[in-house]
Amino acid sequence: MIPRRTDCIAPFLVMDILEAAQRLERCGQRVVHLEIGEPDFDTPECVKEAAAKAARDGRTHYTHSLGLLELREAVCAHYAGRYGATVHPDRVIVTQGTSPAMLLTFAALLEHDDEVVVSDPCYACYPNFIRFVEAETVRVPVFEDDAFQYRPEKVREALTDRTRAILVNSPANPTGTLLSAERMRAVADMAREAGAVVVSDEIYHGLVYEGREQSILEFTDEAVVLNGFSKLFAMTGWRLGYLIAPERYVRPIQRLCQNFFISASSVSQWAGVAALRDAWPDVERMKRIYDERRRHMVKRLRELGFGLGAEPTGAFYVLANAQHLAARFGGSSLKLAFDILEQAHVGVAPGIDFGQGAEGYLRFSYANSLENIEEGMARIEKYLERF
Repeated sequence: MIPRRTDCIAPFLVMDILEAAQRLERCGQRVVHLEIGEPDFDTPECVKEAAAKAARDGRTHYTHSLGLLELREAVCAHYAGRYGATVHPDRVIVTQGTSPAMLLTFAALLEHDDEVVVSDPCYACYPNFIRFVEAETVRVPVFEDDAFQYRPEKVREALTDRTRAILVNSPANPTGTLLSAERMRAVADMAREAGAVVVSDEIYHGLVYEGREQSILEFTDEAVVLNGFSKLFAMTGWRLGYLIAPERYVRPIQRLCQNFFISASSVSQWAGVAALRDAWPDVERMKRIYDERRRHMVKRLRELGFGLGAEPTGAFYVLANAQHLAARFGGSSLKLAFDILEQAHVGVAPGIDFGQGAEGYLRFSYANSLENIEEGMARIEKYLERF
């Protein structure tokens, strides 16, 4: 018998779309991938060179369970320089990607039936991480006409004596929008009053094209920051992330690391040091290209009749209102996404993957070349002629 904590985990629907697309490709079809949130850029050369040097120099053994001191110091320098946040290296824990950091965080924070406030829509995997440690997700609706931002009064209504954390993701997946400084401060203040911790997923920090993202550490130290190298530095396959935690949580999380993971890859960690010290010119180049793609995709989606009440300004996603199309499939964005894949050979993510608040929407990723994005838009335009 499958244990309940495993059996209740919902599938990640964007992966179902991707795997169906790969089946089509094995049959000889060319699919345009706008469903997956993975940078199409190569890892910066300075990062690869640092990893190769580490391997040649024999730096291929276990590291400290918290991670290389050099990498933790680089993380602290980054947060000091970018956000003015003072972080001691002993509060930084290096992990094998940001997903393990998330699992460790919720395992350390939550007991059975504790509650975590999340936005609806939100990243598809958040509720599953929370459910796996036998806690509960409390969803707070956010709306297209309000740039999908938390409304502080709605967050306050969701708080109970079981609230242990409020989850913030800015820039956000799937919306690509930012939480304003005023609303982030309000969330930090409410968490403090409730005796809760803010968990801030900052994996898309640095990928902002209008305005500036805020770290939760600018407003409170009662927060756990989740971050990593996959998105900003095009390092998805290196599996390198980190978390920054209040001091009292460090040792419990470290014990989990020691038992379950031992340490992150030594070679990847030396690559991360190089990324934070030397790869910023590469990041700026990638950002300029992402921004060009963003503006083009927004323009084309509007021309095709999709609703975009809130223009994305960060990450590499557009959450487009497709309710007029989903209505032809009983309101199901999943059926619509599969129909687009089968008929137009374009992969897009169904909104329902991110919560009921995104049902009838589709998420488009512009982490693909401008040529592929335009081909995808042209195919969807032809698809829409059916209607």
